[in-house]
Amino acid sequence: MSETDPERAARIRTRVAASLTRLDPWFPGDRATGILNEDHEAAILFEEFANDEPCPVLDLDHGTCDLYEDRPILCRTFGPPMRTAEDNLATCELCFIHATTEEIAACELDPTIPAQEETSNEAFNAAHNLHGQTLIAYALRSNNLISDNESCQN
Repeated sequence: MSETDPERAARIRTRVAASLTRLDPWFPGDRATGILNEDHEAAILFEEFANDEPCPVLDLDHGTCDLYEDRPILCRTFGPPMRTAEDNLATCELCFIHATTEEIAACELDPTIPAQEETSNEAFNAAHNLHGQTLIAYALRSNNLISDNESCQN
């Protein structure tokens, strides 16, 4: 991306560095690799860890992903309505201000897609000897998509 769209790459680097500055002091895992510790306490901490931290590849001005042309399924599950086991339509109200019931229903996400994605991710991780959970900012840093001097280390 640095060669094809240097301005977009620079925006991502800036947001990743700022995000890591805010997250690093409290990250419940290995800050160098971004891998979450596997103990129960770390899992509990991770549940609420970055809830208030916007994804560093999200362009907040336009609501678009600067990393992927199509937003990943995990990102999309934070807004679209989902059918629950009780067959109720659950939505994030902030995403559907002034929308009709029909408009909301038209945005419904297939609830089987996350399970399909999980199976695909597990196969990829096994094939590449990868393990553990992390956040986008740490993944980008650990994959050398931003250099250490671009991320503010504490």
